[in-house]
Formats: sequence, structure tokens, C-alpha cells
Amino acid sequence: MSLRTSQSGMGGDRDVLGDAFYPLFQRLFDEDGDLVDDVERKLAEARMSTTVELYLSRSLAYGVIVGFLLWVAGTLLAFMLFNLGVITEEMLSLGARIPNMRLLNLIVAAKVPVAIGLIGLVFGSIGFGMGFGTMVAIPYSKSSSRKREINMLLTDSVSFMYALSVGGLNQLEILQSMAKAEDTYGEVAKEFQNIVNETEYFGIDYRTAIRNQAIETPSDELSQFLTDMLSIINSGGDMEQFLDDKKEKHMRTAKQEQEMTLDTLELFGEMFMTLSLFPLLLIIILVIMSMLGSADDAMLYATVYGLIPMTGIGFLVLVSTVKQDEVGDGYLSPSDSSTRLRGAQRESLFHLGLVESFVGEHSLFDRVRSREGTWKTKKLLTQPHRFFRDQPAYTLVLTVPATIALLAVAVTSGSAPRSWEGMVAQPVWGTFIWIYVPIYVVAIPLAVFHTWNVRSRNAIIGKLSDDLRKLSSANDTGLTLLESFKTVSETSSGKLANEFDIMYGKVKYGMSLKEALVEFNNKYHIPRLARTVKLITKAQEASSQITAVLTTAAQASENQDDIDRERTSRTRMQIVIIIMTYLTMLAVMAILKTQFLDVMSGLTAQAGGNSGSTQAGGMSFGGGVDTNVLSVLFFHAVTLQAILSGLISGYIGSADIMSGVKFVVILQTIALMVWMVVG
Repeated sequence: MSLRTSQSGMGGDRDVLGDAFYPLFQRLFDEDGDLVDDVERKLAEARMSTTVELYLSRSLAYGVIVGFLLWVAGTLLAFMLFNLGVITEEMLSLGARIPNMRLLNLIVAAKVPVAIGLIGLVFGSIGFGMGFGTMVAIPYSKSSSRKREINMLLTDSVSFMYALSVGGLNQLEILQSMAKAEDTYGEVAKEFQNIVNETEYFGIDYRTAIRNQAIETPSDELSQFLTDMLSIINSGGDMEQFLDDKKEKHMRTAKQEQEMTLDTLELFGEMFMTLSLFPLLLIIILVIMSMLGSADDAMLYATVYGLIPMTGIGFLVLVSTVKQDEVGDGYLSPSDSSTRLRGAQRESLFHLGLVESFVGEHSLFDRVRSREGTWKTKKLLTQPHRFFRDQPAYTLVLTVPATIALLAVAVTSGSAPRSWEGMVAQPVWGTFIWIYVPIYVVAIPLAVFHTWNVRSRNAIIGKLSDDLRKLSSANDTGLTLLESFKTVSETSSGKLANEFDIMYGKVKYGMSLKEALVEFNNKYHIPRLARTVKLITKAQEASSQITAVLTTAAQASENQDDIDRERTSRTRMQIVIIIMTYLTMLAVMAILKTQFLDVMSGLTAQAGGNSGSTQAGGMSFGGGVDTNVLSVLFFHAVTLQAILSGLISGYIGSADIMSGVKFVVILQTIALMVWMVVG
């Protein structure tokens, strides 16, 4: 057992359930077995501070508890089914002759209790498997999640360490600085925290700590990096050159992994085209069978309201396992932040920032807080569009109550149908009131302000690489970093150049350059920008001449630009495939409605007027088919497909589900316009 796991697991993590089921763990598991060894390794990789013995004992306890509850539920359910006659004794016939009447009577008397007991046992076994299996799967899931984040951040982390090496920090200082950068480098920083903690608190030399972490980390790439770093340390090699080489290698690796991800998404796009058309084909088959009088209407309802949503949601979950979203929230929280900066970081709609720290000390601060609140309220009321641009989700505070009020008015006034029959009588209007109006009221403001927010933040990223190159060139001429910011702001255009000018002004009025950079970053809170700012702020603490660091930041930014361009180009094709697939489904549904249902309904009515029914080989054709109901189902099918296709398109494009809201609005509008013509 690893020292880290065993020590962290002693004491605090011990609980009643784990202690109570520890004897059962000893009976069922070999402490040197493969399962115990695998779970122990995953607990360490997931940074879960408990011993494997205690964790598996606790898992057994949860399995027994859930199993017992489901056993009781299964037994009661079986008993009720027998009492209600859903399951009868005749269903439990043995199908064999038993000559011994006494034995036969005994079996007949016991078969119902035995059946109830077996059903309860099956439910109990399922419950135990669910409880125990879920607990055991947790460390595997957390380990996999940490591995994914580490691999995504490793390229920028190596660039950060290279910048520190260029700045003159020694090997141990690089490890310590990396361990303190959790606000930017997340799980990578936590891996280095383990190294630093072992050297500071357990008396282990940092070479041994690096070797231990190379074994325990969930990422094979980080493990290889730490192993190579250890060989450089032991041999006394050039750490700066090593980090420079690793930086270049991991940049190439990031591009290769992006290619693999995009190839997988292309495969998923082709899969979605097939999966989304499957409900359409099934609906067509069920409609034809209904007109032949041999289909169950419940299957049609299940396809529209069950299969279509399940297919879309399942595909969205499938894409989320491959699509790499941006790691981190983009905010920087330096440990040595000033009171002003910490107050600004807490500032929000319900927190006034720095002044909150002084309220209650003197009446003057209370008045300042009141005036600050009045000024912010006035600003919000006079410029609400800017507030919603920065906080798009707050539009829901207004749009959701408005939607509820509109629906309440529509229902009370009788404008909205209140029953299924009313929906069938007015399919387009009823669906518009109950589905389209809520989505339009909620989604349109959200889509507009979210798109504005994304464009506003991306305006900073657009010229980041070029301006970093200019900063590097200006700094190389002998200008300080602050003077370089001023020079670039005067010779460049765009939002980033304006922010450089603002930072220059803040520093001239007494703010430190580090705090000015952090405030600038937190204003836009873009994870990619945060990693660049973190690199610059750490390097400028040692010297104002950081040309090599700025060059490294520019290279990392340019590499990310290449990856983003490739991703945008490739995912755009997937979005086109999804939208064209939806439009195909919409067109087929419309044609089916106008050229098949309406025509067959007319023929059936005409034949019914002549002879009461149309016989084809003795079979009634079209009897009992309500084309109005089918029209509603078709319209709801294309509406649900529009919602799901829009959300999937947005998520594939930017790994943000909110980006799909605009696609939902567009696709639903197309569906509504088509059905207003054909419905």
C-alpha cells in the first residue's frame, strides 16, 4: 500500500459502516488480489484520502443496504402482483407429471412463496450490484476525469515551467511554483503539490517524491514527463533545454490528439445521421401499419415522445465523452492578493466588492456602501444590456416568470388548448402556445446575450498571439514590461490594445503590474488567457526583461490558434451534417403529411361514402386512422428533433450547451413555418 494512501486514510475517514463491514471484506477479498490492488491504485490516482480496505468495506455496506431495500421492494411487488392476479398459479405450472400426490401438493403449496422469494432475491442481487458497483466505479471515474484534465493542461504547464526556468528559478523552486498554480493548471498543479508535500512534511527528498508521483499519477504523459525530468536531475543535465524540448513535443502532441478527437467526431456525425433517421423510418412503418389496421397507437406515441428524445440525449452524452471542453473557469486567485483584489474577486450582483470588507467599522463606510449600491443599481437600470452581456444566464430571471405569466393568461383566457382533444383540433396553434412561445421567450434573449458575450470575450483572444509577439519584440529592445505594454497599445488596435492602455494607467496610479494583469484577466475570465497571464505575472516577479517568456507565451498561443482553427473548420462540417439531416427529416414528414396522409384520408372517406369501407382482399384499409392526430404527432416529432439537433450542433461546435440555443431557435422557426403551410 502506498504511504500517501495509508497515512491519509488513517483516522478521519474511518466510519461506522466501514468498521462494521470490515470482517466481511476480509472474508470476501484477498488483500493482495488484483481487484484490491486496482482499487487502491485508482484511489491514489483519484486523490481520495481513504485506505482501500476501508473503502471496499464501505462499498460492501452500501451494497448490502441497497440490496436489502430492493429485496424488500421486490418481495412486496411480487406479493401485490399475485394478489392482484397479474401473476397466477397457472403461470407457474411445472409442465411435468409427479405421481406422488403428497409431493405434488407440497410443491403446489410452496411454488407461490418460492416464486415471491426468488423475485425478491433477484431484486436484492440487483440492488447489491448497483450499490457496490457504483461505489467501486467512483474512483475509476474520478481517475479518468483527472487524467483527461492533466493531459489537456500538460502542454501549457510545461510552457509555464520553461518560462520559470528561463527566469532563473532552480529545480526545486520550479516544483514549488507549479504546485502553487492550482488556480490555472488545476489537476497538474495538484500532482506537483504531492511532490512538494512529501518533501516538506514527510522528509522525502524531491527525487524520490518525483519518482513516487510518476508511479501514482493517472496520466501516462505526465508520468513519462516526470520520469524524464528525474533522469535530467540525476544526471545534472540542462533543465532549461529539457523543458524547451518537452514544450515543443507536447505542442505537437496536442495537435495530434486534436486530430484524433475531430476524426472521432466525424464518425459520430455519420452515426447521428443514421440514428436520427431511425425514428423517422419507424414512424413511417407504424403509420402504414395503422392504416392497415394492425398497429398499436402506443408504439407511435412512444416513438415520438420517447425514442426521439432518448436518441438525441444519448448522442449528446456520447459526444460529451469525446468533446474536450475548456478546463477551468478562467479566474486567477493569487495567494498573495491584496485586500482590494480579493474584494474585486468577490464582487457580484449581490456583493459590492471591496467596501463590504469595511462595513460596520465606521459609519462612513456604511454610507459608501449605500452610495455604491445606488450607483450600481442606476447603472444596471440604465444599461441593462451590458449587464446581461456579461451575465447571460440572468436573463432567465426575467424570461422564465414572463413565460409562466403568458401561459397562465393563455390558459385562463381559453386561447391555449387545455386537453389533448383541443391540441388535435388546433395542432399548430396549440403547439405554438405550449412549446414555441416558452422557447422563444426564454431562448431568444439567452441566445442573443450569450452570443454577444462569447464574441466580446473572443475579441481579446483574436489578437493575443500577435500582441504577445509585439510585446516580446518591444521587451527585447530594452523596454520594461510596463513600457512594452504602453508601446503595443499605441501601435496596435483592437480591444486587447485598449486593455493594455488601461493596465498602464492603473500602474501609473499606484497599482502593481501583477494586480493590474490579474484584474484584466478576471474581467474576461477566459481559461486560455488565464494561463498566459499566469505565465507573465510569475516571470515578471523576477525581472522586467522577459523576452524569452513572452516568446514562449506567443508560441503557446499560436499553437492554440492553430488547434482552434482546425477544430472550427472540422466541426462546422459536422454541424452542417446535423442540420441537413434535420431538414431531411422535416421535408419527409411534410411530404408524408401532404402527399400520403391527406390523400389516403380522402380516398378512405370517398370509399366509405360509397360502400362504407374499402376492401382489399377482405381487409379494411384506413379504418380508424385519425389524420389530425398523426399531424400533431408529426409536428411534435420535428419540434423535438429541432430542439435536440440544435443543442447537439452547439455542443459539437464549442463544447458549450448554451451555444446550441441559437440553433434551436432557428431550426424551430423553420419547422413552424413549414407546418403552418402543411399542417
